Amino acid sequence: MPGIEPLQPSPRPALATASGASPTALRLVLGAQLRRLRGEAGLTTEAAATRIRCSIAKISRMETGHSPCKERDAVDLLALYGVSDPARTDEFIDLVRRAGQRGWWRSFADVLPDWFEPLVGLEEAAASIRTYEGHYIPGLLQTAAYAHAVVRSGHALESEELTRRRVELRLKRQELLSRCDAPKLWVLLDEAVLMRPTGGAAVMREQLVHLLEMTELPHVIVQVAPFDVTAHTSPGNGITYLRFAMEGLPDVAYIEHLTNATSVNKPESTDEYRWILDSLSAQSPSPVASRELLRQALKRYA
Repeated sequence: MPGIEPLQPSPRPALATASGASPTALRLVLGAQLRRLRGEAGLTTEAAATRIRCSIAKISRMETGHSPCKERDAVDLLALYGVSDPARTDEFIDLVRRAGQRGWWRSFADVLPDWFEPLVGLEEAAASIRTYEGHYIPGLLQTAAYAHAVVRSGHALESEELTRRRVELRLKRQELLSRCDAPKLWVLLDEAVLMRPTGGAAVMREQLVHLLEMTELPHVIVQVAPFDVTAHTSPGNGITYLRFAMEGLPDVAYIEHLTNATSVNKPESTDEYRWILDSLSAQSPSPVASRELLRQALKRYA
């Protein structure tokens, strides 16, 4: 059974390696740098907040990558933390600017919830994406018709135009799987997903055919987690676990709830979610056996 690579100690972050990443990922790198510099200076979040005349909560949001950092604040904090090398300061400010840029997904702001935006940005920078889904095929592998059915189930009263925009965003996200540097996508599907005829038999049939085609790609793995496994190990909520090749960027676990989501990047938290995914994977049929389960499910919608 293939397994995700074990966590390795992160080397000291190097800002120069952060080129080409999404603004969302760069904010995480920037936040980690700010947190490290403050720690090396022996200063508290209160001291940092006082220096740039803001709340402690703002310092925390910047250090966790949940909020952008303004250039003026970065200059003040670097001075407070004893960073005096002009070249290092210029490099840091360049990172601040790139982290503040708008990603392509901002053009979908009308249908992109604040709690979902971080995942879209992190997908763009991920080297590998592992996900567990207990209700629907993951968005990265959905057909347009299936995505439409899923969106309408959660937004039944909205206009058809907004539904079209949500589906368009979902299909746009899938383009990353066609890149030459596409991330490895490893999906764990609860068996219930295959039993639920989302959108009707015809839509489900098309979706399963597409899913089988996607599993032929070398960077896409799908495992079906049977009922007897998920009955004991299922986390209940959807989990997406992202790993990055960029130095200074920690693993991120993204946990979906009914109307929002939570993301964590501290090892003591991400290790737990990685263990859940490892456990589900180890107890589930292999990718080859899972393809046969997908074929069997397809026959039910013939």
